[in-house]
Amino acid sequence: MTTTTSRIAGKVALITGAASGIGECTAKLFAEHGAKVVIADIQDQLGQSVCEKIGTSNSIYVHCDVTNEEDVKNAVDTAVSTYGKLDIMFCNAGIADDPNKPGIMNTEKTDFEQVISVNITGVFLGMKHAARVMVPRKMGSIISTASVASRLGGVTPHAYTCTKHAIVGLTKNLAVELGQFGIRVNCLSPHAMVTPLATSFFGFEGEEFEKYVNERGNLKGVTLKTDDVAQAALFLASDEAKYISGHNLFIDGGFSITNPSLNMIKYPS
Repeated sequence: MTTTTSRIAGKVALITGAASGIGECTAKLFAEHGAKVVIADIQDQLGQSVCEKIGTSNSIYVHCDVTNEEDVKNAVDTAVSTYGKLDIMFCNAGIADDPNKPGIMNTEKTDFEQVISVNITGVFLGMKHAARVMVPRKMGSIISTASVASRLGGVTPHAYTCTKHAIVGLTKNLAVELGQFGIRVNCLSPHAMVTPLATSFFGFEGEEFEKYVNERGNLKGVTLKTDDVAQAALFLASDEAKYISGHNLFIDGGFSITNPSLNMIKYPS
């Protein structure tokens, strides 16, 4: 293993929502950098396919509904029983509101609660059971996927926005609690990019979706990809981030710090 491919060599990572999108990309990147990876998802066929791409010597698939505590407990226990430990927990699984029911008056209570259940309770359970096996070893890195909606209002629907704000709160609280055990807790807040979740919500894909996002973004000439988020997760999981905890890392090209209603100086092209 060369220095360029061993940033998390020997570490064991569990990634929820790893059968597609950000999770899949991160699982592949972690494996490339020397980690053993547990793919946790409810998309069994896709999850098995990711394992085959990575290599079954470096990864396993576990069916895991993050709203079910027994499933989450089993995924963590499987990581430990298979590889002997858990170094990295990436709570990445998430869903969005129903795009066909926009606005609070059209939002059903059951739909709202479902997003809460996956995006908040699912993250809480991942954190809880990761802590259960990390605290005795006094080491570990817990990462969660938030969003630019963790800072901004009005860019995503109500339930999704609530959950991403909540993830930041959980991250901060847990960073305080687990710091005494040498465990770091952080989250990632990316802007929109091509993933199954985003494209199904907006209703268009590929280059058309990227054009839509780029036109509304702040940093021009760059297109956000899932690999950019995976690289940020790799950084937070690695020893390069050994003194970073309680942090919400934005991967948004400055989108969340801008006010598009204010006209900035326009330079001639």
